[in-house]
Amino acid sequence: MAGDSGTREGWAASENPNMNTPETNRVRVYGTNYCGYCRSAESLLEARGVPFEYVDVTHDPEARSWLVEHADGRRTVPVVFIDGRPIGGYQELARLAARGGLDGLRQKPQAAA
Repeated sequence: MAGDSGTREGWAASENPNMNTPETNRVRVYGTNYCGYCRSAESLLEARGVPFEYVDVTHDPEARSWLVEHADGRRTVPVVFIDGRPIGGYQELARLAARGGLDGLRQKPQAAA
């Protein structure tokens, strides 16, 4: 459902010692299971072909605290990180997409072997 390696089912963000290390995906979305803007962020990234990781922080107060600390005091979700830096929430992501700022993050088509 979520990007290349979504983490929605049964995975707590605080179980990951490197919560925002962009080793596999350059885009990481932190959200909750009841957040409409979180779903919108996922949909936008999927429609643009941008691989991302979704981290569900619904029942993870440690991860929520980490977000406040590392996302410029932001207390709402989603929080979108690109290359390890917080860019904001859904509205900031949508503005970036409208300016073509996600184009370089698209998944490259696999070459035929």
